[in-house]
Amino acid sequence: MTARIAQRDVEIEFDVAEGEVVALLGPNGAGKSTLLDLIAGLATPDTGKITLGADVVTDTARGIHVPPHARGVASLSQSALLFPHLSVAENVAFAPRSRGVRRRDARALAQSWLSAVGALDLAGRRPAQLSGGQAQRVAIARALAAEPRVLLLDEPMAALDVETAPGLRRLLRTVLREQRRTAVVVTHDLLDALAMADTVVVVESGRIVERGPTADVLTSPRSAFAAQIAGVNLLTGRVDAPGSLTTAWGLRVFGHMDGAQAEAMTGDAVAVFAPSAVAVHLEPPRASPRNIFPVTITTMDAQGAYVRLRGADYPDGSPGTAADVTPAAVAELDLEPGRAVYFVVKSQEMAIHPAVR
Repeated sequence: MTARIAQRDVEIEFDVAEGEVVALLGPNGAGKSTLLDLIAGLATPDTGKITLGADVVTDTARGIHVPPHARGVASLSQSALLFPHLSVAENVAFAPRSRGVRRRDARALAQSWLSAVGALDLAGRRPAQLSGGQAQRVAIARALAAEPRVLLLDEPMAALDVETAPGLRRLLRTVLREQRRTAVVVTHDLLDALAMADTVVVVESGRIVERGPTADVLTSPRSAFAAQIAGVNLLTGRVDAPGSLTTAWGLRVFGHMDGAQAEAMTGDAVAVFAPSAVAVHLEPPRASPRNIFPVTITTMDAQGAYVRLRGADYPDGSPGTAADVTPAAVAELDLEPGRAVYFVVKSQEMAIHPAVR
């Protein structure tokens, strides 16, 4: 698909292979839900063309706009949105019946899908009698019973508690992979992307800024938001020598490059390093060459067995460097917000990659 909506400042070129699961990541207001609305037919671009398989469902140049119910697209959001006056079985049978499937066959399909999602014992209940997790299981069965060409999932686990979400995540992973379903998942949760998606697409300010296999994007991110959700630090700049990057505000850092890239890499690049790779000093060390950042601590948050320190945002607005230290180190160094320290990163702990083009 290619689509542009001037009022929302969205301009996107996007494709999904048959049987592929794509996770859409990005900050609030980036355009992720708008992209889903375009695919579903709930929004119409100013200009653009959208195809599902071989079928053109939107083409502004030719005046084509197939209505949502005729696109073969099913949506699942954080709210199950079940019909309150129908039983669970009737909710799931609704889509087959809408396609003209006979009542008995639709009932059998509903039983089959409820069994697939582990909710067959709920068939006779009404939605008001279901827990949040049970309702989402039924909503998944209802969406899949529609036999959609594309399944759209908009934060499907966001409203569930921490005990329910993992089971539903495993269920979706199993169903999507075993059924070879084509799906687009909007999420803010790293676990959703890792568990379900073949590919990650990062959207910022109505534009796709990064795309790649899930493992690649989340281990070697090239955009600020991907780095944030992956829990790593990222600096943007330009390569000025092999193994060296300089930011727009003049900070020079040193890192390692892939052997094949080291001599050839030029231009825009990113430096990525883990918070766990950052050492904290009260005075700048004088040992072997390292990356040394003068930092004023702005926040301190407990992260399991560690405390995450973060410095002030960089001049380009990106998040400041984060460092993970032990509670013992916090006490020993007397660390607190407002304290001026030095974050130190060894060059071998900092990876430099070409920026996304």
